Amino acid sequence: MSSGLRIVFLGTGGGRFVTITQRRRTAGIRVLGEGLNLHLDPGPGALVHSINEGLDPQKLRAVLVSHSHPDHYTDAEVMIEAMTRGMTRKYGVLGAARSVLNGNSLVEASISKYHQQMVEQRIEAVPNVKFKIGNVSISATKAVHTDPDAVGFRFQTEFGDFAYTSDSEYFEGIVEYYQDLRLLILCVMRPAGKPWKGHMSTDDAVRIVEETRPQQAVLTHLGMSMLLQGPANEAKLIQEKTGVATVAALDGMIINFGKGITMQMGEGKTQQALMDFF
Repeated sequence: MSSGLRIVFLGTGGGRFVTITQRRRTAGIRVLGEGLNLHLDPGPGALVHSINEGLDPQKLRAVLVSHSHPDHYTDAEVMIEAMTRGMTRKYGVLGAARSVLNGNSLVEASISKYHQQMVEQRIEAVPNVKFKIGNVSISATKAVHTDPDAVGFRFQTEFGDFAYTSDSEYFEGIVEYYQDLRLLILCVMRPAGKPWKGHMSTDDAVRIVEETRPQQAVLTHLGMSMLLQGPANEAKLIQEKTGVATVAALDGMIINFGKGITMQMGEGKTQQALMDFF
């Protein structure tokens, strides 16, 4: 058995106003382990913050993109270029929502055909599709968002399962995708009492956490109103209402996912101070 996985929050911000102000970074999440090095939702800043945190993008084995909004896909092409060593070799896995690969009635494709043809394996991520990277099995989960093709991702590992909801509102049946998890990473844009169609608020997160009962819940993809309210306060509210350990992620935070689940701050040059306000 390996020593475990590292889940690195290169960015914890989301939504238009956080993206354009960079009050929190929008660089996505890196997942690393034995035979595994993937970047999940490489939004604006993914390349720069990967390098600043000492995570060489040329060592990537996979890029996953949940949907076709800029705070999730903007740096995907350059990460593919890094993964393929400047487009000099056909290498790696691209797993992305249908809208990202092909477009839909609302958006054009977010990743060019030129970049798509340079990966070894191209996965159109629709709900329940399954694929493997290293010894980790991944399945796409359903999301209900303003991009109708949006998905989340569930990761089955030797240490148990963890999942990332991506942007989604609460919907009937969401719980079936996130049962029996050790770790649930929720994209919670808004605080309690401030719902927004297609997105998750603290109230939605309470319902999901209460019904799925993961060992640990983590909030990320925090919008401007959430930052103004105080993410740590919202995480505390979820924990009090559900009894499930819940924290709000910080830029540069690392989750060590193995026999236990522990958290630490990284040592990168752009490490954010341990604070929830700006």
